[in-house]
Amino acid sequence: MIVVGVDGSRAGLEAAGWAAREAALREVPLTVAHAIPAWAVDTREGRFADVARWMREGGMTVLASGEERVRREAPKAGVETTLLPGDPRAALIKAAEGAELLVVGNHGLGGVRGMLVGSVAYGVAGHAPCDVVVVRELPPSSRAEVVVGVDGSAACERAVDFAFAEASMRGARLRAVHARIWPDVHEPGSVGGELDLLSAKLAGCRERHPGVPVIEEVVQGHPVEVLRQASEGAALLVVGSQGHGVLSGMVLGSVSNAMLQHAPCPLAIVRSGR
Repeated sequence: MIVVGVDGSRAGLEAAGWAAREAALREVPLTVAHAIPAWAVDTREGRFADVARWMREGGMTVLASGEERVRREAPKAGVETTLLPGDPRAALIKAAEGAELLVVGNHGLGGVRGMLVGSVAYGVAGHAPCDVVVVRELPPSSRAEVVVGVDGSAACERAVDFAFAEASMRGARLRAVHARIWPDVHEPGSVGGELDLLSAKLAGCRERHPGVPVIEEVVQGHPVEVLRQASEGAALLVVGSQGHGVLSGMVLGSVSNAMLQHAPCPLAIVRSGR
C-alpha cells in the first residue's frame, strides 16, 4: 500500500499524481489521505457544529480532488480516501503504518490553515515508519534516470536497493553518485580507489537488476550541491535517512534535510532500518 497526503494545494495534487503512477508500477493499492483537526471530526452538536461540518465538507472536497487526479493518472489503480483526525504530521505517520511508501508534496497549506506542507514533509521524513517521497512539480521533460547518493556506509545500502528497484520498474538508467568532500593531494589515485568502493557497493544490486544501465560517479564537493546538480532533470533522487562514511556526522538533519529544500526533482528518503 502507498499513502499520499493531499491538502488542496497544487503540490498536493502533484504528489497524488506521482503516487498514482507509483502504485500502478508496483501494482499496490493507494490511499489518499487528508487531515483536519480532531475536534472537527468529532464535533456533531453544539455551538461549533456548523464550523466542524464545514471543515469536514472542505476535507472531503480536497479528497475528491486528490482521487480525481489519481484516477486520471492511473485509471486501473485501486484507490480509497480517508479523512484523518489531528495534526497532519502525526496523522500521516500513523496512517502509514504497514505502508510501503508515504508520499507528500513539498509545499502548500496543510490540514491546519497556515501550516506549510514543508513542515509536514520535514515532520514525516524522519519519523514515518516507511520510506518517504517528497514531490515537487516535475519539469516538462524529465529524463528517464534515477539518481542515488552513495556515502560508503551500511546505511546507504537500502537506498541503493530502492534506487535500483525504481530504475528497473521505470525502465530508467541509474546514476550512482559518491561525493568527495576533501581532496587527497597526497594520493592522486584515490579517486580510482573510491570508484572501486562505489562499484563494490553496487555489485549485489547489479546482479539482482541486470537490465538496469548504471553510471558511477565520484565527484568532489559538498554532498548537497553534488546531489543537487546530479539530479537536475532526473525522474527521482534517492538518499538514505541517515549514514556516515564520507558524510561523516551527517544524518537526516543535514544532507537529507537539505535535499528536502534543494532537490530539483522528487526526493525519496529511504529508512535504513527497514
